[in-house]
Amino acid sequence: MVDPILAADGLCKHYYLGGQKITVLNDVSLAIGKGEFVVIAGDSGSGKTTLLSILAGLDLPSSGRITIAGRDITGLTEDQLAPLRNGLTGFVFQAFHLIPSLNALENVMFPAEFKKDREAREKAEKLLDRVGLLPRRHNFPEQLSGGEQQRVAICRALINGPEIVFADEPTGNLDSRNSEGIINLLLDLHDDHQTTLVMATHSQTIAARADRVIRLHDGRILGTEANEL
Repeated sequence: MVDPILAADGLCKHYYLGGQKITVLNDVSLAIGKGEFVVIAGDSGSGKTTLLSILAGLDLPSSGRITIAGRDITGLTEDQLAPLRNGLTGFVFQAFHLIPSLNALENVMFPAEFKKDREAREKAEKLLDRVGLLPRRHNFPEQLSGGEQQRVAICRALINGPEIVFADEPTGNLDSRNSEGIINLLLDLHDDHQTTLVMATHSQTIAARADRVIRLHDGRILGTEANEL
């Protein structure tokens, strides 16, 4: 792969509990190309969420190296990481993580306003319209269903035009009907915006729709499979 947009080399993550060393990731290396849809698959406890968080710059590895769009982010400070996370990447969480005191429109606008984008409202309204939620833009998270909250969260992740979107079990808190709708939406937006999509999931159905599947077990990569789509 020539000039991957995202690469990791020898990632390790461990912590100590009661004097005992707990290893979460062990020598993980990978490369993801621009525009790919890659699934990180594995059972609960395999290290998927930790790996995704480190790749996105939300957590730090104990050792190893990460590059995004050719930039080594491993040794960056929090102040240096913040604008990178708010520009190059977007993150969709399993638990939505919407701000309760902000309505749907304000939640979507928030990352763009942080960048002082004068078109924040216009961009947010276009995204909400794209996902069918413009009429609900003044509703607060508690007034929205789980599926609607996740659609708002996806719009928030996309508003700054990120090159990479990370999604951590984005359908984990949804029923099967809403789950299918959210995956279809993510893939439609992935195609429309030509973003790179990196998703952690244990769902074989979702994994079958990816370009590639990276299988994780006990913090190690077991192998990588390319799907014939």
